[in-house]
Amino acid sequence: MTSSVELTLLIVYALSFYLFIIHRSLQISRDHYTKLYGLRSGWIFHRFNDVSDAQWRNFRGNLMILTLVFGIFTLVATSCRKYGLKAKGMSVVWLMVSLVYLTYLHGACVLYILSIASANFLLVKICGRTKFVFLLWIFNLTFLICNRVYEGYPFSLFGQNWAYLDNYRGTFRWHICFNFVILRMISFGYDYHWANYSNRFDKEKHIQRCSNCSSGRTCYQLLQERSLENGKFSFTIYLCYLIYAPLYIAGPIVSFNAFASQLDTPQKTHSLQKVVWYGLRWVFSLMLMESMTHFFYYNAFAISGTWKYLSPLDIFIIGYGVLNFMWLKFFLLWRYFRFWSLINGIEAPENMPRCINNCYNLESFWRNWHASFNKWLVRYMYIPLGGTQTKLLNVWVIFTFVAVWHDLEWKLLSWAWLTCIFFIPEMIVKSTTNTLKVESSVGKFLYRELSAVAGAVTITCLMVANLVGFVIGSSGINWLLSKFLQKEGLPTLGGMFITFYVGTKLMFHISDAKKKHIHSR
Repeated sequence: MTSSVELTLLIVYALSFYLFIIHRSLQISRDHYTKLYGLRSGWIFHRFNDVSDAQWRNFRGNLMILTLVFGIFTLVATSCRKYGLKAKGMSVVWLMVSLVYLTYLHGACVLYILSIASANFLLVKICGRTKFVFLLWIFNLTFLICNRVYEGYPFSLFGQNWAYLDNYRGTFRWHICFNFVILRMISFGYDYHWANYSNRFDKEKHIQRCSNCSSGRTCYQLLQERSLENGKFSFTIYLCYLIYAPLYIAGPIVSFNAFASQLDTPQKTHSLQKVVWYGLRWVFSLMLMESMTHFFYYNAFAISGTWKYLSPLDIFIIGYGVLNFMWLKFFLLWRYFRFWSLINGIEAPENMPRCINNCYNLESFWRNWHASFNKWLVRYMYIPLGGTQTKLLNVWVIFTFVAVWHDLEWKLLSWAWLTCIFFIPEMIVKSTTNTLKVESSVGKFLYRELSAVAGAVTITCLMVANLVGFVIGSSGINWLLSKFLQKEGLPTLGGMFITFYVGTKLMFHISDAKKKHIHSR
């Protein structure tokens, strides 16, 4: 079969699959909407709107206030830059505006943020130039856990004289946002340590290899890897970095080096035209989300538990829909805040550079899902732990940390450890195939087919791990297996596997087309 014929058949199958998914999703949403939680009156064709996800509901409900803060922040920043303010000057301006924003969000709990941040700064200055820099991890992990255990520390814990402050805790729980602050505190500490202790980054070699940097622009990697002078590691710039309003609530996560570098010179990688187009694409994506939540009640099925009483086929459709809803939700959240940051001259990594439906192995999935967190983990955990030399052990430490960072729940630890188990065969297969060179056309064909089968298995594993971690919990594994391994569920399981196989083959063609496009330029 020629490549063009195969591609045509794959596209026909994919279109048929999505048409069926849309048709069946509309049916089950219409048939069961009276049993679902979290539906509210919508604005599209008088349909109900699925706002059952608390994170999405809060973001959507506060979008007007966020955009007002966005406008004020940008107006102040633009005005100050016109007067030639740089590093310390801009950090003071942004710090003042961000503190007002934080006071609205957290009220008196801003005291906790400032106290912990100040203690971390002192620890960095004491230990940052020594081999005891690992104490930063102990300090930050302790607060990461204690913040959750004590639910943000009621002021009454410190005596009745402080109890009245519990009436002024703001509109948003500070210890939820503080998880991102902890990542920034570690970033500041280690960037300071490497600036004074060791830096193996070869700037000249990087510029020769990087198309952005060789053309006179500065890429994010260069901003992150090159060391800064000690004057940039001041308390004002540090505090501004921790609570910088555009990235404070949800990221994307930017390293201290990259942030402080852009205080002097605003990002030039993205032109104003590109940034505006980026914002317009975000508006289009928001309309897509609104259409999805008005017509398909995927998350409401999961929240209500109603999907447990559906057929295996409908369970698959709801599970697949929930994962796509989650992807689009985070896509919108992270792109909104990244757009805000770009408008103000600070480039942060793109968190969702690739669609969830265009990832067929675990490594590429985690590079493209919360990608800025992945970059952070690689820089501050994976490489210090030994990198590729100890990869099989590293993933267990890293994913356990990721689970605890998200929340102290057994289902998240189950998700982390399931992901690690699924990672092992993929790493072994990759290591084996890298040592083998397939030259014959038959060998290449077999290799491609086996890779497609492996991709189908990986996508299935990813679905299971994420549903366990974020929807059904570890106790739901037995229920999920019983549904799909019984007589009624086996045809659905087979069809699901064939669909993922076809999807993987289609991704191969997309990857081939991209490579041809790059070589043709």
